[in-house]
Amino acid sequence: MGGMIGGSGAMGGWIVLWSLLGLALAALVVTGGVWAARVLSRRHGGSRQVTSVASAGLQEARDALRLRYAHGDISREDYLQGKVELED
Repeated sequence: MGGMIGGSGAMGGWIVLWSLLGLALAALVVTGGVWAARVLSRRHGGSRQVTSVASAGLQEARDALRLRYAHGDISREDYLQGKVELED
């Protein structure tokens, strides 16, 4: 009765081995994908670039507000209100 199925159980060992190799390959592919996404995110600036642009725009608006107040284009109340709104 020692045909291809049964017998010494060698076939079961091969199935386990191939299953483990498949899982290892899947883990490697997922890890590589995460790594590639991080590298590409850093290369294109990621979210850091958005914050610096927002900060630069905010600073420009503050400077414009100060300049308008200094030239007398707006009142003190308008200046203070604009300053509060820009801080939010």
